[in-house]
Amino acid sequence: MIKKSFNKTAISITLMLTFSSVSVHAVQEYSFGIVPQTNTSKLSKLWSPILKYLEENSDIDLRFATARNISTFEKRVKSGKYDIVYMNPYHYTTFHDEQGYNAFAKAKKKRLKGILVVLKDSPYRSINDLDNSELAFPSNAFAANLVPRAVLSKADLSFSTKYVSSHDSVYRNIARGRYPAGGGVMRTFKNTSSEYRDKLRILWKSDGYTPHAFAAHPRVPQHIVDKLQNVLLKMELDPKGKALLKKIRLKGIEKGTDREWDDVRALNIKS
Repeated sequence: MIKKSFNKTAISITLMLTFSSVSVHAVQEYSFGIVPQTNTSKLSKLWSPILKYLEENSDIDLRFATARNISTFEKRVKSGKYDIVYMNPYHYTTFHDEQGYNAFAKAKKKRLKGILVVLKDSPYRSINDLDNSELAFPSNAFAANLVPRAVLSKADLSFSTKYVSSHDSVYRNIARGRYPAGGGVMRTFKNTSSEYRDKLRILWKSDGYTPHAFAAHPRVPQHIVDKLQNVLLKMELDPKGKALLKKIRLKGIEKGTDREWDDVRALNIKS
């Protein structure tokens, strides 16, 4: 009887240790949400190597995450689904207040500018020519949507809006002649397929604003955030890291603090 009891106890302890090990491992994996400015497969190709680099240099397990479009991504951030998020300035200021996401890094020496693109042979020469047009925008993007729409409205221009799933979708639709103009940002415009980019030209650029934020949910331990921040800041000093940043059109990454997005808050944009 004593032997059977001992065996049961040993099995129980083994199971407890096994489940405990699984639980600890699960806690150590953090979802890293990337705003879907382009299609999911292309986004994964660009960002998965970066996350792998961060893992290798921080010993933190990261899981690439995104959404099929910006609206779905927005809902997930709003609910606090992601642990770490790379998101646009408007989303950051909104979800900092609603979920407590706190910025810890941003693109180095960079200002985010929105653009409006048209076909290369389009007769349009200024935003005034877009009066009474239907324009394409990525839904709830900051510089590619909210800023240009605010500028068009301030200029007293009449226009209707067609929301599409991503920046790439805007460029594709304009290149195919489905809409006379649409919104984007310089980085995604340069990154989009030459098949579409070569058919387009930039009609207008906005002022510059504090760029996308790398932000952490309050549930992420500070020492994890500090480790990730440290690796991100050093990427440009490592040839491999610098090459990965170049693929997403970033020269480097620097520290970011919440107050740096006050220029975005000052716009008082209501989505």
